[in-house]
Amino acid sequence: MSIAKELRDKTPEQLVDHLVGLKKEQFNLRFQKATGQLQNTSRQRQVKKDIARVKTVLHECKAAV
Repeated sequence: MSIAKELRDKTPEQLVDHLVGLKKEQFNLRFQKATGQLQNTSRQRQVKKDIARVKTVLHECKAAV
């Protein structure tokens, strides 16, 4: 099952919670990079794409209402 399909199965409230968690993770990754402690640099790109996916699905939900 694709990531977008899994996101579409969630409620808007769950999506907002997921988005908040991703933004916190993105902040922590930026902080780790600034302090030189970041181990997995590709995770930054993945989190950024996940945030975009969640925002897209949220926008689709709002447009459908």
